[in-house]
Amino acid sequence: MIRTRLRRGNQAFAKAYPGDSEKRQPAHVVYGGAHLFKSDTARKLALRAQAALSEFAPDAAALAECFGLKLDLAAKVHDRVALKLRSQAVEDFRIDFEDGYGHRPDAEEDGHAESGAREVAKGLAAGTLPPFIGIRIKAFSEELFERSARTLELFTTTLVKEAGGRVPEPFVVTLPKVVHEGQPAALAGLLELLERKLKLAPRALRCELMVETPQSILAPDGGCHLPRLVAAARGRCVAAHFGTYDYTALCSVTAAHQHMAHPSCDFAKHMMQVSLAQTGVLLSDGATNVMPVGGREDVWRAWRLSYAHIRRSLEGGFYQGWDLHPNQIPVRYVALYAFFLEGAEAASARLRSFMEKAAQATLLGDVFDDAATGQGLLNYFLRGLACGAITPEEARSTGLTVAELQTRSFLRILAGRKET
Repeated sequence: MIRTRLRRGNQAFAKAYPGDSEKRQPAHVVYGGAHLFKSDTARKLALRAQAALSEFAPDAAALAECFGLKLDLAAKVHDRVALKLRSQAVEDFRIDFEDGYGHRPDAEEDGHAESGAREVAKGLAAGTLPPFIGIRIKAFSEELFERSARTLELFTTTLVKEAGGRVPEPFVVTLPKVVHEGQPAALAGLLELLERKLKLAPRALRCELMVETPQSILAPDGGCHLPRLVAAARGRCVAAHFGTYDYTALCSVTAAHQHMAHPSCDFAKHMMQVSLAQTGVLLSDGATNVMPVGGREDVWRAWRLSYAHIRRSLEGGFYQGWDLHPNQIPVRYVALYAFFLEGAEAASARLRSFMEKAAQATLLGDVFDDAATGQGLLNYFLRGLACGAITPEEARSTGLTVAELQTRSFLRILAGRKET
């Protein structure tokens, strides 16, 4: 009887917490108004980001001066950021029909829904889309539901028609300003209907939720709302993105103090982490709203602010954020690469020592590692590899093979080594 209850409890836990997603998480998501999107938008943004790096941080010395980095680290970061901007500056893009688009006449939004979809289909055929892409529709409020649902249907129907019966993989629909479970449930229902109508594979259309209202954090009964909102999406929710400025405004924070480091944001993001840990739902922080434009001093001032915000997010366990301007893209990767590279050598030594002793507790210097830390060190290299900060050769210095890294699980690696 006791064993049966234990087994049932373990099974229920495994169903509720399937583990972190094994899919790659983009380093950022770039938002742009739907009226501006073209099939080559990612390429144009990349060129502008390259130009910003060349103008405002043309070499390692400038990068070191701007961000206070040691020159040897700055040299490595600069080389890799420049390469990243040439190869894949934009990892994720959201075609925005909400805040970045505004309220327009119905005929105008209809036209942009169709033209935007045609541009996605064109980019899909030409291979010019970023690895991740989707749209943000308007909120599912009483006033906006019909408009939002119509945009979703027009966009998806046009895309499938123009792309020969397919959509990009993955294709994500972002739902903003969520306040109750009926909203993600309604979106899941619409996506299911569209899949059937357009003969798409089940769950070809995914969704992500914007966490930008206090009601998305706490339900009316005082319980944590986030797991219920995710469950209402019926397996389609792949991510939850924090909306800094709507959230702080609704918490009555004045404009002068609305920023990513506000304590109210920390509370919300801690709730996101705690309630969605090990569910496979990816988390993203918001954006710095000070744009790096103007002369060098203006750009550097904005870059330093973004750098501090991104570093704070990384240290807090949020590995994705928003970028709203092409000049923000270089600092995104500077912050990421400095974060991973400055600790890579020490982390490699710790993980290599840990693996050599086959999961026995290891004392290396004054840092004591246990099995959970082993997984944390592995995650460090996996994320560093995914964003381009760490090379495969540097990852192999941990003593792990590429095949072992690809398991993404410290315990699986140990099990495999025990078998051999």
